[in-house]
Amino acid sequence: MKRIVENTINEFENVHTAMSDVQLDGENTIRVVKADKIMLFDENTLVRLKDCDFHNGTIKVKMLSRLLPDAPDFARGFIGIVYRVNDTNSEFESFYIRPTNGMTDDPVRRSHGCQYFSYPGYTFAYFREFNITGYEAPIHNGLNEWVQLKAVIKDETAEFYLNDETEPVLTVKDMKHGKDADGSVGFFSEIGTEAFFKDLEIEFDD
Repeated sequence: MKRIVENTINEFENVHTAMSDVQLDGENTIRVVKADKIMLFDENTLVRLKDCDFHNGTIKVKMLSRLLPDAPDFARGFIGIVYRVNDTNSEFESFYIRPTNGMTDDPVRRSHGCQYFSYPGYTFAYFREFNITGYEAPIHNGLNEWVQLKAVIKDETAEFYLNDETEPVLTVKDMKHGKDADGSVGFFSEIGTEAFFKDLEIEFDD
């Protein structure tokens, strides 16, 4: 079964974010900015799709990020998706990109181009504090450009693809909420990001 989602906020509920319908490049898009938990990272700052129960399948969306005028120096244009969001928004899986890291000459920052994290607990800070690798990778995308994200989810494994690349930019084989988790799908926005989303499609495999 496939669900094609209209580019309107009427399809979504916001969680610690502000969302609005915005015309961008002549197309309807959904604008999302972080509204609460301003100085905390990898929090439940998201919008979630109404009436959605996703377990296994494929998620596709186009997304574009800009830095807000008051973005702090450490802002990276964080933008991505959430999935298997539980009813209380207290548990979910997430993948996001850091566009400012995608084109930098700094090799360390380039290695942090994208990130998987699992809320709560398994944040990027947790992985780095304990020197746990395998949940980040370089990307080739920058700010203010549309990026096509495809996430293929199967039990405890997730593969994330960007644009027309045939190989996943990141593969996670041990999603932290396990193979039986399910829940809604939505968008993730982080500190200093003006995030735009459109053309969300979800294929449900079960």
